[in-house]
Amino acid sequence: MPDLIRLLPDSVANQIAAGEVIQRPASAVKEMLENAVDAGASNIKLIVKDAGRTLIQVTDNGSGMSVTDARMSFERHATSKIREANDLFAIRTLGFRGEALASIAAIAQVELKTRKQDEELGTYILIEGSKVKSQEPVSCPAGTSLQVKNLFYNVPARRNFLKSDVVEFRHVMEEFQRVAMVHPEIELSLFHNDKPVFQLSKANLRQRIVHIFGNSINEKLLPVEMKTEQILISGYIGKPETARKTRGEQYFFANARFIRYPYLHHAVEQAFDELIPDSAFPSYFLFIEVDPATIDVNIHPTKTEVKFQHEQLIYGSVRSAVKHALGMFSLAPTLDFNTEPGFDFPVPKGYEPKPPTITIDPDYNPFNRESRQFQKPSDGLNANRGQWEKIFEVVAPRGEIQQTSPTSTIFSRHEKNQPEPSDSGKIHDSFPGFKLLQVQNRFIVANVKSGLLIVDQQKAHERILFERINTMMESEQGLQQRSLFPQNIHLSPVDCEIIREIASDLINLGFEISELGGGTFIVNATPASLPVSETGSFIEGLLEDYKKDKSDLGTDRKTRLAKILARNMAVRAGKSLQPEEMQTIIDELFGCKVPEVAPDGSRILKILVSSEIEKILH
Repeated sequence: MPDLIRLLPDSVANQIAAGEVIQRPASAVKEMLENAVDAGASNIKLIVKDAGRTLIQVTDNGSGMSVTDARMSFERHATSKIREANDLFAIRTLGFRGEALASIAAIAQVELKTRKQDEELGTYILIEGSKVKSQEPVSCPAGTSLQVKNLFYNVPARRNFLKSDVVEFRHVMEEFQRVAMVHPEIELSLFHNDKPVFQLSKANLRQRIVHIFGNSINEKLLPVEMKTEQILISGYIGKPETARKTRGEQYFFANARFIRYPYLHHAVEQAFDELIPDSAFPSYFLFIEVDPATIDVNIHPTKTEVKFQHEQLIYGSVRSAVKHALGMFSLAPTLDFNTEPGFDFPVPKGYEPKPPTITIDPDYNPFNRESRQFQKPSDGLNANRGQWEKIFEVVAPRGEIQQTSPTSTIFSRHEKNQPEPSDSGKIHDSFPGFKLLQVQNRFIVANVKSGLLIVDQQKAHERILFERINTMMESEQGLQQRSLFPQNIHLSPVDCEIIREIASDLINLGFEISELGGGTFIVNATPASLPVSETGSFIEGLLEDYKKDKSDLGTDRKTRLAKILARNMAVRAGKSLQPEEMQTIIDELFGCKVPEVAPDGSRILKILVSSEIEKILH
């Protein structure tokens, strides 16, 4: 029987390794930028075309490489950062695995031009699918220029899994921002399809944050500083009143490396406890410096997940540093009566202040013309009590005035041609004396023929809105209300890309949003069912859900957006509803195409038959 186990060819092994390191264009951008930083560059330029599918180019003025180093850099596990295993616990550089360039070259066409500062000629290398096609001397500036063309050209299945250019470029910008934020001493620029996106000059950390996220964030930042023998924490946090419904501006860096660490995020949230709403997220840009021997950065191929040796100490330090920053820059208004200038006024000599007096006319009636003229006060306070009681009587007969509540606007139909629910959907028509009850401000309960009907009010409203929004998108006839005073919203570059991506769908829903530039948008009109005062928070929630919603990646964008909008606009659990509002939910729910299932696939209603109720009680 022949042997079955054999060594894989290097080209196949490199493609397997590339699947771990290079998952999308942003992964290649990250590795290339980190190599440029490790080379000591003071100026780095990133050029991207078609969100990185066609071209990713990083040019730096770093140390450059010799002929031998240039060739060796594309070999697996070839690195200048470590020599022995102990070096893994003293890492100060970003790239050290020696897999980045080898992985990139395995799934793309790569051109490298590099020259050391003290050499006259540089080296040019062309590699396609791990195979060296050309290597020759070349005249080029000192430093390194690396071009990655046609990413995943030899792995079409992986290329087909890439998202739209807008989504992929959003990830590219995130990687660029992370590198730019932790290295404000480096000039960085980003160009996409020959258009400048970022051109960042050398600056301090605060200036770099402002250059990336816009001038509006400058007044929101509070400095954080803490230094002990084990840890150094620095950076900035956002003021509590600037907390938003989106997580966009949350960054942790450990030893100049961007990390994801939910445990430390919880520490920041605890520091902001009772200062911001539960649904809001604080902004922070925190930098942690610890002994490299106490942190393991080698637990994941992307090097964004780390392990701290003393994580409880780090947790307590982060929480204490943030709390100290909030306390040092207390935002609560204070009033010092000893120095308040409003109480310092000259008093004339011999002046005796007299208490003010109030004259009351208990017989005055605003509905009586005769009493509109001034009358002397009457000693009988109860003499005209009957006239006062008439003020509180109902002026119009019942039914002539329709009272509305803020919640009732949510349930109004937005389209004149929307069909009314069918008679079969009105389950109360068959039961005289039918009543709806609300339990714990969350469930709507009704007595039906087969037993007890229980409806989740939030999920039911999500289903109603989901089908209504889908209809609006298909007909492109969403009703809108124009704002007398348009609202300005300031968004991060990543959120700006999302708004541009879904702009056409927002227009179909009734939004009218125009871009001013610099991350600022003007909302001129909103859907008729959305209160104008909630526009800003609604858009923030929409962006946050759009970024973190991973369950519907296989669905089309409109369906995904409809789910997110329905989730954000639906009446929440805990909201007290009037009988008319509960009735509207039930009527419209049973007029939906799929009344039993919410847009996320969960169950909306349940009927407890008599036998089930008996089992519960026995």
